[in-house]
Amino acid sequence: MTFGTPILLAGLLVPVLALAGYLWLQRRPPHTAVSFPNLAVLASVATRSSWRRHLLAGLLLATLTLLCIAVARPRIPLSTTADRATVVLVVDVSVSMNATDVAPTRLEAARAAIGSFVDHVPGNVKVGLVAFANDPEVITPPTTDRHALKQGIALLTPGFGTAIGDAVARGVELVRSSTGESGATTTTPAAGKPRGAVVLLSDGTQTRGVLEPSDGARIAKLAGVPVYTIALGTLSGTVTIDRGGIPVTVAVPPDRPTLASIAAATGGSTFAVSDAGRLSSVYRGLSSVVSRTKKPREVSAAFVGAAAALLAAAIGFAALSAPRLP
Repeated sequence: MTFGTPILLAGLLVPVLALAGYLWLQRRPPHTAVSFPNLAVLASVATRSSWRRHLLAGLLLATLTLLCIAVARPRIPLSTTADRATVVLVVDVSVSMNATDVAPTRLEAARAAIGSFVDHVPGNVKVGLVAFANDPEVITPPTTDRHALKQGIALLTPGFGTAIGDAVARGVELVRSSTGESGATTTTPAAGKPRGAVVLLSDGTQTRGVLEPSDGARIAKLAGVPVYTIALGTLSGTVTIDRGGIPVTVAVPPDRPTLASIAAATGGSTFAVSDAGRLSSVYRGLSSVVSRTKKPREVSAAFVGAAAALLAAAIGFAALSAPRLP
């Protein structure tokens, strides 16, 4: 919780002093005797339990405390759809995506899941699509045009090589250019200026590229862009490739540790997925996570309302517990 006018929190000294004064009055011995000509009144006063007095005092002190906090304009971060948010989907299209351990193939499952993401993400969020094998290629620049994105998804075709580090860096570059921060010199996100996120899907180990995966993660971290990673496929997955006219079966397990390290370094999350249903579920979940941000919202009215409720409770309790004259 933050405060718009934190200096006014000094007002909390008022309920603290009031509490101290109340405790002092409770411990001070009476100096004079009071005569009660009416014994019924005396009996009523004498039998009033001390917990009622303490409860009433507590309600009044709590009311005063809430009002002192309210004047300092308290703010709490609330989740909301980010303005000008951009999400870049970075998809591995190496030949290993032809593996059938994720039915019907890894690539077909990825197309369907990404399409589900596009359908569920808020309409005001820009979404870009990058495919990578030997090199990252921008298929669809960040846009709110969902039809263009669907056309880009249909163009995903397998290639050779896996350049994870370069792909992450390209995705971060698109996020920054889309949010107008490509020329920024700072290495931390601007306050109140969400940059969005990168969602990286890969099913293998890096075999190509200039940048190592750790280099891509470092670039994303410095830019303040979280990378959410999805390791697609089973550890026993294989694919058959043609080598000089001879079909060769090659093991293509996903590199889960590397993808997890990228997510951990950038503040994202990682997912290990081995079936199409789970992949679609992950993308649908990410469609809300990566498009939302936390913004501070003033909640002074809530504190005033709570104080009013406590004051009403104190008045009602005092009226019900007051002694009745016979």
